[in-house]
Formats: sequence, structure tokens, C-alpha cells
Amino acid sequence: MCFNETNGRISKLMSMIKALPINLSNLQKTVLQQIVRGTTNPYRLVRRAKLILAAASGESNSSISRRLELDLVQVRQWRSRWFEEREKLSAAEEQQVTEKALMVLIKGILSDRPRPGTTKSFTVEQVVQIVEIACEECEKSDRPVSHWTPSELADEAIKRGIVEKISPRSVGRFLKRSDITTTSHSLLVKCQN
Repeated sequence: MCFNETNGRISKLMSMIKALPINLSNLQKTVLQQIVRGTTNPYRLVRRAKLILAAASGESNSSISRRLELDLVQVRQWRSRWFEEREKLSAAEEQQVTEKALMVLIKGILSDRPRPGTTKSFTVEQVVQIVEIACEECEKSDRPVSHWTPSELADEAIKRGIVEKISPRSVGRFLKRSDITTTSHSLLVKCQN
């Protein structure tokens, strides 16, 4: 079986999955339309608002996918997310929140969720100590180099016990963020001022 046949079968199966029903109140519809018409709203937000409006009007996932040029999985994801939040939206309207408050809630629902990413590995104090090493003359550290490189700084930070491990790339990012270069003369001038 070739890839296209498999892909076609998967698409057919996905199209057979029943789309979650989206029912909008008049206020929700008004707010979504304001998002679509807003000239300063991010493109992704506008597209997602259009998707929810289309889903509420009864349009199929595949039709929305084609019209908005989105992957079918994305259409399902946003329809599903809206469906999951319907109780929160209803509760807000029962509490008679303002249109502005409802706008904030809807924008939150249609925004990307935070992505996990890695936790910060280094404290501010560690970064400052590494930058401080970069301000020192290399000879002070008994290193046979004429100027600091990210690799040398990483090795020195480990040697001094500032960090257990660190990559030269991380050191380079710290120096870039602190607007310091490792060229010895300009670095020393910046550190002495």
C-alpha cells in the first residue's frame, strides 16, 4: 500500500468523525464578529474566530479546513477547545459580564496555550558570575589563552563551581544578552567603566 492510499484512508476516516456541535449566544457571535472585523487583531486570532463562526453556522470541518486553509486537525482542535469552554462562556454570560470582559475571555480561549519548554537552568546570580569572569583577564585564571571564548568561559565556570555543567552556547547567550563581547580590550574597558 502506498503513502497516498494510506493518507486517503486516514482522511476518509477523519471525515467520518462527527464534528462537535458549536452553539453561540448572540453576544458570543457579536464578540467573534468584532474580532474578525478588528483591524489590529492578530491574524491567527481572526482566523480562529472565523473558524468558530463557521462551525456555529453548521459548516463541516473539511469545508472550514479548505476555506480557511487550515489543517483538518487544527479545525478539530479549535472546535474541540471551544466546545470544552462552552460552560465557562455560559457562566460568564449568566453573570452578565460586560461585552469587554467576554471579549477577553474569548480571546483567551482562542489564544495559544503556553508550551512546556525547559525550565530555567541558571539563576541570575550564576549568570552574573559568569559575565564577571568574562570581565577578568584570562591570565588571572591561569588559562593559556589571550581572550575568553564561550568554551573557555564555560570550562572556567565549572572549574570555579559556579555551575555543575553549562554549554558554550548558553555562555554565548548570556554574553549576548548582557551586551558584552569577549574581545579582551573592549570587554575590559566596559568592565572598568
